[in-house]
Amino acid sequence: MAKVTFIGLGVMGYHMAGHLAAKGGHDVTVYNRTQAKAQKWVDQFGGAMAATPREAARDCDFVFCCVGNDDDLRSVTLGEDGAFSGMKDGSIFIDNTTASADVARELRAAADDSGFGFIDAPVSGGEAGAVNGVLTVMCGGDDKVFERAKPVIESFARMVGLMGPTGAGQLTKMVNQICIAGLVQGLSEGINFGLKAGLDMAKVIDVISKGAAGSWQMENRHKTMIDGKYDHGFAVDWMRKDLGIILSEADNIGAAVPATALIDQFYKEVQSMGGNRWDTSSLLARLQKFDGDRKP
Repeated sequence: MAKVTFIGLGVMGYHMAGHLAAKGGHDVTVYNRTQAKAQKWVDQFGGAMAATPREAARDCDFVFCCVGNDDDLRSVTLGEDGAFSGMKDGSIFIDNTTASADVARELRAAADDSGFGFIDAPVSGGEAGAVNGVLTVMCGGDDKVFERAKPVIESFARMVGLMGPTGAGQLTKMVNQICIAGLVQGLSEGINFGLKAGLDMAKVIDVISKGAAGSWQMENRHKTMIDGKYDHGFAVDWMRKDLGIILSEADNIGAAVPATALIDQFYKEVQSMGGNRWDTSSLLARLQKFDGDRKP
């Protein structure tokens, strides 16, 4: 059992922290900007809550964090009340936020100056993966620090891998999101085409999902897509945040991502339809609206 802090009890973090306490058996202290959410977590899982990230991190062996973006991450780590001010020598900060590789390197440098370890460790698997404790965690950092952190991370993960030095976890998550965006757009076009052609798409998916076209997105999203249900899953707003990070990094390193840039604009159109909180599979709704708006 380790003394653990979790900062950020959002859609993902709430359940990840829960697994650290219930499955991992760790002594967990939580911090959340909305204290009522932290109190709810404590009522459910035990442990303790703190008034500031600094207070939450004090005397802990491992400090986890899962917040919204680079600026949110800086706000809970740096400064007088930030977690970094409360961390002890030899402890490890594990950042599960999907953020930029630049902020990972920035925070790693600050951690080095203060005498504790840092791992950038974004996750994939969505809310369902967090609830069930089967997330994929992509890590960047030093081997020895990673090996110490890995058994604790495994409390909420099915796969934990070290991808390379600091920032490599975030870069790997970018690859993940590029692939997902392309898969969802392709699946949306396929389902839309099949429905227009008068096919029974449930039967079609049952067959083609067993072949080369099969994917997690196809298996887990085709039913709700066919039914036009998008009030679940990974929100369009979150995907656009991730794609913005990718497009900025692609510009920095000179990588061509034309399909990703185009799909980002498709998601912008979904937002204009009121789909900010819809699941990313709502790219199908955009196609159906586009077809409906076209003149015969």
